[in-house]
Order: sequence, then structure tokens, then C-alpha cells
Amino acid sequence: MDPIAIEDLALLEVLQRVDQCLPLESGDTKIHQRLIDSGLVTVDTDPPQLTSAGIELCKSLQHRVAADAQAAKIVAQRKGGDVVVEGNVSGPAGVPVNGVDTDAR
Repeated sequence: MDPIAIEDLALLEVLQRVDQCLPLESGDTKIHQRLIDSGLVTVDTDPPQLTSAGIELCKSLQHRVAADAQAAKIVAQRKGGDVVVEGNVSGPAGVPVNGVDTDAR
């Protein structure tokens, strides 16, 4: 899986700023206008708010960031010798991982 693009991370940050009613930074104005033009942010409210489509895009991007972080964690565990199998973590030669004795069942 390719990591999330920097443009998508910037978009997520602006969406979150709009959602939290935080002031936009000077570099956000072009992105903000694109969000309005694409129907992701309303202009008829003060302060501007996310539309339903904006909310869904924000959620989607948040899930992607979380999935990328989880994938990176799994890759790091595998490089360290830990193996992740169906949500269970087991170390080499039955060594307990994260304080869990995997052979105690």
C-alpha cells in the first residue's frame, strides 16, 4: 500500500480546521476556496461548516491515516522478528510479547 499523499494530508488538516471552527492559515485560502467550489464546505454559514460530503471525505482520510499507521506498525514488528497473525502477537520461540504468554492457553 502506498502511503497517503502529502496533498491528502494537507486537505485533511484544512477539513479538520473547518470542522473545529479554527482560523485558517494564510496558505489555506486556496485549498479553502477549492473546498467551497467542490461542495465540501458551505459558504452560507458563519463560520463555514463541512457539508455531508466534506464530513465523509474527512472520515475517509482519517481512516486512511490510521490504516497507514497500523500498516507501518506491523511492518516494524515483522522486521523486529514479531509476527502478527489474526490480531494475535507472538514472538520468536514462544517468548511472550506485550506481557502475554502465548503458550499459556
